Formats: sequence, C-alpha cells, structure tokens
Amino acid sequence: MRVLRLVVAYDGTRFCGWQRQENGPTIQAAIEDAMQPFSARPLFGAGRTDAGVHALGQVASIECDTTHPVDVIRRALNVKLDRDIRVLDVADAAEGFNARFDAIGKAYRYRIAIAEMVSPFAHRYVWQAPQPLDVPAMRAAVSALIGTYDFSAFMSSGSDVLDTVRTVDRAELRVSGDELVFEVHGDGFLRHMVRAIVGTLVEVGAGRRDPSSMAALIESRDREQAGDTAPAQGLTLVSVDYP
Repeated sequence: MRVLRLVVAYDGTRFCGWQRQENGPTIQAAIEDAMQPFSARPLFGAGRTDAGVHALGQVASIECDTTHPVDVIRRALNVKLDRDIRVLDVADAAEGFNARFDAIGKAYRYRIAIAEMVSPFAHRYVWQAPQPLDVPAMRAAVSALIGTYDFSAFMSSGSDVLDTVRTVDRAELRVSGDELVFEVHGDGFLRHMVRAIVGTLVEVGAGRRDPSSMAALIESRDREQAGDTAPAQGLTLVSVDYP
C-alpha cells in the first residue's frame, strides 16, 4: 500500500470537528469519502480539532492502492470536497508514516477581536472580547507558559491522555489592527489547552486575575482554577512539524 501525506486547510464553522462521528459532518469523513475511488484506508490527522476550529496547515496521512500521480489525486479530491475544505498538497510519504504519531510540534493561533464592532467577514474566525483588555498584563502572563510543565490546569475533562507534560517553546500576544493575536508553538497540546489558556489570559486582561498568578496556576494542575474555555471559532491550527 502507498502512503500519502496531505496538507489540508478548512473552515471548521459548519463541521463537528475533525474526527468522524455519527451525529454530523466532519473533516475526516469528508476526505475519507472523497478518497474512496483510490481504494483508501482510514485517514489519520495530526490534530483532532474540535467543532468550529479551523486549520491552515492540518496534516493527514492515508494508505491507498492507486498509481495515480499526486497532482491528479489532489485535483480529484478538491473537485469532490466541500468548498470549506481544500487539500493544498498531496505527496508520497515514507512507508509507515503516520501524521498523528510522527508529529513533533504544532503551532496554533487564536484571534480576539477588540473593536466595538466585528466585521461580518471576520466573526466566524474571532472571539469578540467581552470588555476592554489590559494587553501588557496579558503579555506578562504569557511569559509564564514557556517551558516544560504539566499543563493539566488547562485540559478539559474527557481526555484519555495519560501524560500531561508538554513543552511550549514559543508563546506571544500581539496587537494586529483591531485584534489581539495569540500564537503558541509546542511539542503537543492537551484537549482544549489553547482555548483554556486564552480564556485565562482574557481574565487577566479584564483585571479579574493577576498576571503573576499564571505560574502558580500551572503548578496547581487544577482545571477549576483556570479560566473558562474560549470559544472554538477563534482557534486555528496553523502548522504541524515533523522530523
């Protein structure tokens, strides 16, 4: 069997997340269905994004039994797929390549609208801040995230992950026009981890939490001490790293 590596972008607004399920449309199901003419097996995604979360550079792997050139496969997939999903690239991968288990890093971006009014062309991709935010205080809190820690305080219940230690090697908050953009890169992320971090940062910006408390919060490993999980629509999986 031939292993293909796909790079996928999608608007997750109308989908119930990445992973195939019975109660609604998913990205995985759409691509697997489109791959059927190529005698394909199950698709593995690098990140199982939640309902409403978007991707610019999701990576997936799939085994298939076809001799078609990769450009032909890419074009055929994009003809069949919903316009909210685009396969940006298809390439042959090494035998045994698995997009989920071989990934060594991921980058996420979260957008927060800080203007009084959000454009109708942006509201599907941002969380409108509930009140004015203290950006320097939020930046001070962000600095505590960099390092190798047990990030259980930012993991939602229902996860089957046993090892909750992750390394965050880059985290920054910048102002871009009428938005705050939080970008984070690490070797992996727990369930809802980025969105829980953003929810906590917004509490810092709103003055309900001191920025110096972030380190103690991480040390506590207590989800109840962290902020609410930020809405899904502001989150985008930007890229995935491999050896």
